[in-house]
Amino acid sequence: MSVLSGSSILVTGATGSFGKAFLRYALDNLDPQRIVIFSRDELKQYELRQMFGDDKRLRFFLGDIRDRNRLARAMHGVDYLVHAAALKQVDTAEYNPSEFVNTNINGSQNVLDAAIDAGVKRVVALSTDKASSPINLYGATKLVADKLIIAGNHYAATHPTRLSVVRYGNVMGSRGSVVPLFRRLAAEGKSLPITDKRMTRFWITLPAAVKFVVDSFDVMEGGELFVPRIPSMRIMDLVEAVAPGSPTHETGIRPGEKLHEEMIASDDSRRTLRFPDRYVVQPVAASWGYETPAGGEEVADGFNYRSDNNDLWLTIEDMRNLIAADEKN
Repeated sequence: MSVLSGSSILVTGATGSFGKAFLRYALDNLDPQRIVIFSRDELKQYELRQMFGDDKRLRFFLGDIRDRNRLARAMHGVDYLVHAAALKQVDTAEYNPSEFVNTNINGSQNVLDAAIDAGVKRVVALSTDKASSPINLYGATKLVADKLIIAGNHYAATHPTRLSVVRYGNVMGSRGSVVPLFRRLAAEGKSLPITDKRMTRFWITLPAAVKFVVDSFDVMEGGELFVPRIPSMRIMDLVEAVAPGSPTHETGIRPGEKLHEEMIASDDSRRTLRFPDRYVVQPVAASWGYETPAGGEEVADGFNYRSDNNDLWLTIEDMRNLIAADEKN
């Protein structure tokens, strides 16, 4: 049984792709006392109420993570918190850097401060592969957010709150996924835009991402960066899986985009442990009584976890099966 079972949970950014999948899993499997949906879009909250049939366990709070007072009100009586709210578009961040700083950095500071003050037991914040060795503004703001969350354990001190981070790559079925774009263009008989045919990417399904986050609540002490061991796929294999035989054309790598994704940088290898289902990057400095988790294997010095040097790979048939399973859910 998960520590989340029968508890009061708050999810920031709960109207997004991850939030919807998390709500469905929690309502079906965790028997929550209540789930607080904290987001700023009233239309999306309305649509969410319709989707879940006005489930009495759901509480809807309009608010922005930039507003610490509103967060404090929403967190009253909350046991566990999933911090998923963020601005995420790479190109938009380059044009609007201050907005991304205000939401992803200052907003995350507000979340951890409000959680500590409210006595929330455990916080898991969602990160991104772009926070590892960032080359764009979005990734840089998420790296800062990751470090704020980890350092929040220092601020919590004798308070019960403990905070950790989960980082993963591309999510199949999320908003902005390339899969529906490729399928639509293929149906219209158009050429598919490929930034670079050498490109590789990590892949994880929404249900797997949700389960990984839930499991991280159970094993966390506070201060860890959890990274799932997930498969990679070559972009041209993805094209063949989604739209076999379709013509393609290269557009060139966009500003701020990497040829291969990275989730753990080599400089973090000295603090990284490998487990069967995940890597755990331990905190740089832990003053709150953190203990190294048992059963992990130290990775080699200089190890980095990138989509091109992964030991797990998806075949074309694997991807087709995942897409078919995703469409059934």
